[in-house]
Amino acid sequence: MTSDIEQASPARIPDTPTGPEGASDGVGDRLHRSLGRVDIILLTVAATISIDTIGQIASSGGAQAFTWTAVIVLTFMIPYGLIMSELGSSFPQEGGPYVWVRLAFGRFWASLSTMFYWVTNPIWLGGSLTFLAAATWSTFIVHMPGGGVGDYAFKLTFIWLAILSAVSSLRYGKWLLNVGAVLKVLMVLVFVVTVVIYAAQHGIHGYGAGDFSPTTAGFLSAAPIILFAVVGFEAQNGAAEEMRNPAKDVPISVLTSGTISAFCYLVPVFGILAVLPTSKISGAAGFMDAIRTVFGVYGSAAGPMVKIAAALFIFVLLNQGSAWMIASDRVQAIAGADGTFPRYFGVFHPTLGTPVRVNMLSGIVATAFTVAATVLVKGTTAAIFSVVLSMAVSTLLLSYLVIFPAVLRLRSRFPGTPRPYRVPGGQKTLWGCTVLIYAWVLVGSWTTVFPGTIESALGFHYDFRSQWSVSRETFETFTLGTLGIITLCCVAGYVWARRRDDAGQDFTATIERDLLRHQAAVAPSGVAD
Repeated sequence: MTSDIEQASPARIPDTPTGPEGASDGVGDRLHRSLGRVDIILLTVAATISIDTIGQIASSGGAQAFTWTAVIVLTFMIPYGLIMSELGSSFPQEGGPYVWVRLAFGRFWASLSTMFYWVTNPIWLGGSLTFLAAATWSTFIVHMPGGGVGDYAFKLTFIWLAILSAVSSLRYGKWLLNVGAVLKVLMVLVFVVTVVIYAAQHGIHGYGAGDFSPTTAGFLSAAPIILFAVVGFEAQNGAAEEMRNPAKDVPISVLTSGTISAFCYLVPVFGILAVLPTSKISGAAGFMDAIRTVFGVYGSAAGPMVKIAAALFIFVLLNQGSAWMIASDRVQAIAGADGTFPRYFGVFHPTLGTPVRVNMLSGIVATAFTVAATVLVKGTTAAIFSVVLSMAVSTLLLSYLVIFPAVLRLRSRFPGTPRPYRVPGGQKTLWGCTVLIYAWVLVGSWTTVFPGTIESALGFHYDFRSQWSVSRETFETFTLGTLGIITLCCVAGYVWARRRDDAGQDFTATIERDLLRHQAAVAPSGVAD
């Protein structure tokens, strides 16, 4: 690779107006480079370790859940991390996933993938995170009747505290993320140590070696939620231009956070399966139920310790919701600044440097989803938790069906762009990694939107109501209806924005022009693979 390629600086968001009414005026100079390497690592840890899914993973397939988690770490998480390291370090513009798809496949596909990517998080915040936090508070701290005034007050307070933390300047808000990420890992470590003590005193539930053998049915049950749990390496690039050195720090943060995340899923899942029979593991409360069980080794201190653990668990849930809001709201705001979503939402606050209008929109969507889930998905908290979590899983995995292939297109379209990190092994390895992770999300997307269909086609018995505690009609109406509304909102926003704008008034045109100009400059000398 030639030296001029190595020294070229990446294109970035312009600091000049690019749209009507100054909608994206000064976006670049409103971003503060406040994220150092440790901040980026902890932001990624906060995003990639979804502590709310640990119980759901353990309940999804018994001992097989551990096996499939290990398989997905090896065959999905590692190649996925390699690809995100290349994309994140080579194209470090604010709004990462939006910019990658925009440069690779054009405006509409960037708009659609970003809509699904972004909306996952208010759905997740207003759905499974809020319901799990409320259930944890009611079960372990102070009882609240479900659907009562106190229940709604708690849920709305939880949602808007997460939004408030996303609104605050990242220079200060990052400390909340950092504390939450550290506490999350410490909770897992304390749980693991306590499981060892519990096993020494009381023995473990016990599984035979054959129980861990993977099966097709176990795969179809566990894979979607595990995939949802381990993604998030690209989230940090939502704030790429707020990093001090993304070219060096993104790959290191992916490696470090990936290692921590693998530990924080594999070991706790094994611990839950060791101390609780599968029949007693609730997806909504599996982690806290296991904590309550093993904390019995601390005698009279167990009660207060469980309450403290419950309070920390709620804070960690709030923290991971906030982490994803900080990342995904920036991605959606860049779509607005680029004119593929109403430019009204493409504004970064001049002082805070945050996309306050998208933050507010996320809060409204999360609030509406909480109310809708409570009214439409009637049943136990565990049933509502499972259905709304499945909804969030489906939207996020669907967005990756467009995001993942971008790495191939960008390699061919901009081969001369400086790549501080490349997926090792050349084009064959890159294609192999991309095809592998694409196949994972394709199967995960289908089984999440249409659960039981592959099982039935393969001749496996699948009791839908027993699995989801609601009828298939209720589930599909809620799921397909939500996906339909999201798609319509995306198309309507895209068409409305494009009719009001000149297609040349988008900042990605500047990025694209700079990349093509550089490509033309280095083309005669050739570019190493």
